[in-house]
Amino acid sequence: MLKFVKNYMESIDGVATYPMISLLIFFIFFTLLFWWVFTTSKEHIKEVSEIPLEKDNQQNIAK
Repeated sequence: MLKFVKNYMESIDGVATYPMISLLIFFIFFTLLFWWVFTTSKEHIKEVSEIPLEKDNQQNIAK
């Protein structure tokens, strides 16, 4: 099975660029993710972390 895939992939022109593109997308995504984590305010993180609790509280009050 691996020989079939390897032979098929070798016949595609420019196939070596696809791993580089995927690595670049991966690197950019996680770089932006780390930047967002370090620059997000503590108030926003606290507000977002309390959303599940607020929804649960609203359901208990409605009952």
